[in-house]
Amino acid sequence: MEANRKINNSFRSTLAQCLALTGSCLLQTGIGIEIICLTIIIGALSTNKNQNEFLTVTSDQASWFGSLLFLFTPVGSLLSSLTLDRFGHNKCMIITNIPYIVSQIMFFFAENVDTLYMCSILMGLSIGYAGGPCSAYIGEVCEPKLRGALMSVTNVFYFVGSLVFTLIYAVTLDWRLTVLLSMIIPIVNIVILLVSPHSPMWLLTKGKHEKAQKTLGKLRGWVSHELCSNEFREMIVYTSVKDTEKPDTKNEEDITSSWRQLLQPEVYRPFRLLVIYIFFANLLAGVQYGPYLVSVFTEFGAPVNVEMTISFSVALAIIGGILTVFFVNKLGKRFLTLMTLPICSVCYILIGIIGIYWTDSKPLTSWLVLIFFLTTTFTSSFGILTVAWILVSEIFPMKSRNITCSTCVALGYLMSFFMIKFFPQFSAFVQLYNTFTIFGVAGLFGSVYFYFYLPETENKSLQEISEFFK
Repeated sequence: MEANRKINNSFRSTLAQCLALTGSCLLQTGIGIEIICLTIIIGALSTNKNQNEFLTVTSDQASWFGSLLFLFTPVGSLLSSLTLDRFGHNKCMIITNIPYIVSQIMFFFAENVDTLYMCSILMGLSIGYAGGPCSAYIGEVCEPKLRGALMSVTNVFYFVGSLVFTLIYAVTLDWRLTVLLSMIIPIVNIVILLVSPHSPMWLLTKGKHEKAQKTLGKLRGWVSHELCSNEFREMIVYTSVKDTEKPDTKNEEDITSSWRQLLQPEVYRPFRLLVIYIFFANLLAGVQYGPYLVSVFTEFGAPVNVEMTISFSVALAIIGGILTVFFVNKLGKRFLTLMTLPICSVCYILIGIIGIYWTDSKPLTSWLVLIFFLTTTFTSSFGILTVAWILVSEIFPMKSRNITCSTCVALGYLMSFFMIKFFPQFSAFVQLYNTFTIFGVAGLFGSVYFYFYLPETENKSLQEISEFFK
């Protein structure tokens, strides 16, 4: 009887946390749509398959359109870090949908390239503003044993958004109609976030102890206060730094204090590790190739429908993300990193070698390079790409969480901007296949670094993780 009660409570707790993260999942779905739409629109305006489409873009215009989103994402992250503590996670996640909706409307009526640039900027602000609140919220509402798996679930929804968008476009072959249909996601997201619970930790920092305790009880399966009293006491200790601050401290002083905390070992050590991790995750997950996938797949030369191949690659990423949900708790994030990063690196090196040196069997090699590329798509989503965002949600101490989460997300997207903006020039300088070799070799060096410096954070409380970096 006691065992059945524990199983039931565990199920109810998991269900409650899954329901609480519905808004975050839809937010990730929207981000997936925003990023993949760059790929679709650039491909559509470069190939002119739709005879009714009057807009076209040059290679230089495409590089700016594809990268401006990532350039302005840090601006959104900065705004988020300045407002998150005041508004809370839910309100910030609601706000992020506003520029997203505006950008989609502008896309539908776009008549020139300048409008496309503005849409890309708005989406960048939207994605940047969402990153910190979303990651911090997931880290604060989830139990340690579920945090990795549920963070992986939200990342799956990122790929779901990309898949839905690419499938709609593959059917309609009209990017304007596809953009219009996708607007339902942010609208539904706003409605769900309006009724989602606040983070208990955020409520504690605002002095709302009773409400925080009730919210924690709901998040742990609608249980009584006594059954989650130990966890609540740990939360009080974890948030005690903010609780002991003087109530008359000005917001500007709070922000300055938060930035100064970056100099403390328990903050700058995980910050440095995560920035390096995000760099290699972006590099080996093919972020730099993303907006140019239509031309990359065309260069590979395999006799496939490019639009459906992009959809298939996103489907593989979804499968990898789902596998992470089930295996991250058993294998751990360190093992997943040390397994998937070298695999992606080797696949990239093989693509480069085949493309440069094995040129006398084009029908065979075109399939091989495509298969290796799709393998990296699946493998990175199963490991490094998903683990990167799990780490964002858990390795920072509470006193600097808002600033560090937003800053790491900002730096991650800033890296993406430079990778995407200058990829055409870099590819023209060293040739496309040589870029794979260079990135693959870099990934092997990254594997060695993480072997020595990446700790295991799976199934550990936020307090235990914070203590490790001191």
